[in-house]
Amino acid sequence: MTTTVVIGGGITGLSTLYYLQKELKHHRRDMDLVLVEASDVLGGKIRTVQNGEFIMETGADSIVSRKTNVAPLLEELQITDQVVYNATGTSFIYTTDGLKKIPEESVFGIPLSLKSLAESGLVSAEGKVEALKDYYTPNETFTKHDSLGEFLESFLGKEIVQNQIAPVISGVYSGELHDLTIASTFPYLLEYKNTYGSIMGGLAENKQKFLGTGNKKFISFKDGVSVLIDALERSLTEAGAKISKGVAAEKLERTPNGYRLMLANGEQMEADFVVISTLGSSAKELLEDPRLHEDFDQLYTKSLISVYLAYDIRDEELPYDGTGFITAKGTKLKCDACTWTSRKWEHTSENNRLLMRLFYKSSNPYYDQLIRLSDEELKHVGMEDIRQSLGLEAEPVSCEVTKWHENMPNYHLKHRQVVESLELAMEDLYPNVMLAGCSYYGVGIPDCIANGEKTAGMIMERILK
Repeated sequence: MTTTVVIGGGITGLSTLYYLQKELKHHRRDMDLVLVEASDVLGGKIRTVQNGEFIMETGADSIVSRKTNVAPLLEELQITDQVVYNATGTSFIYTTDGLKKIPEESVFGIPLSLKSLAESGLVSAEGKVEALKDYYTPNETFTKHDSLGEFLESFLGKEIVQNQIAPVISGVYSGELHDLTIASTFPYLLEYKNTYGSIMGGLAENKQKFLGTGNKKFISFKDGVSVLIDALERSLTEAGAKISKGVAAEKLERTPNGYRLMLANGEQMEADFVVISTLGSSAKELLEDPRLHEDFDQLYTKSLISVYLAYDIRDEELPYDGTGFITAKGTKLKCDACTWTSRKWEHTSENNRLLMRLFYKSSNPYYDQLIRLSDEELKHVGMEDIRQSLGLEAEPVSCEVTKWHENMPNYHLKHRQVVESLELAMEDLYPNVMLAGCSYYGVGIPDCIANGEKTAGMIMERILK
């Protein structure tokens, strides 16, 4: 019988197997489905931690609700009754002058109206006038492969980009805006500029898409994001897939009849199709092919430290009505952002006690010092950031630190070309072996799910030929 092996049990790998077994059922085909995961638990960067009465996430804490591929999957997995939405509230940027509100009618800090632009406390009068050129300056040169930073600054001006837009986008993508392409981040902004003549005007015309649910733009689950992972694992197990946890894949080699996968425990597997849904660096080691090294080495990575602090303080004692802040450059804070988790996600604190999450990125000038600190020392760094920004002096009752060092994708201007080069090389050197996951095709959970569905479709197409 034909066998497909998926290496890597994160959301992309799980989604690939889920949609593949769904396609097989639809076409009444049989296939052995195998998942190999080095960790003892599935989910990759998605993992929920129950810390006393608090729910904490080691990685992603939510899913963008407007992505159309998510709702059908949740319904099929029968977990819609677990869905919760983020609470509404103001978001801030922490500046040298303290907390400043991000205008409510904005998307990633980009105003949707003249009123929103006029009311911003983050941009000077001169900066607001400069942003108006977006309405009368046509796009004659920019394509989706150009720099996002240069694109935004050309039409909106440097001040609003640096003070209001860049800090917000940095909450999603690390690194400098000028090192990111439009295609790998917000391709629809270019489409809006070309179609409506204005980035702000295009966002306004599509306002319902972004703000149609009010501020409820994200979803999670009552028991945390791991609910999605557990549901996928349960569905795959019931469908007969073999899931091997706690065993690493060490080497993949081509054979006359397909492929042989060697595992760290000495076991070997034969496969017709292989999906490598690990980080690019792991895929490089697995294949051990010098012909691919140049491309793999151009898949850049970044790092992140997450610090949760839980307090024996009622959430309403927080001195601001909002859900968190992003830190602007030039302040004394060491954190890049702080989410007021118990305010944004009520399900994370059983007794309405204050829970906060601070983020420290590798683009942060303090990062090289921070990564060497112990969890206890990082707790005190977080406490000092909370004290400076919010004036809270209390000692936390609980702390959870997660370090994602050099294992998060960092897209750059040539990223798309590198991925295309790898795709061509893999098809030539390793037919029926596919690369998948956030190293190549997008970092959000919906992007990973879509990548898994597309990969499953590609395998099914080859089977049906």
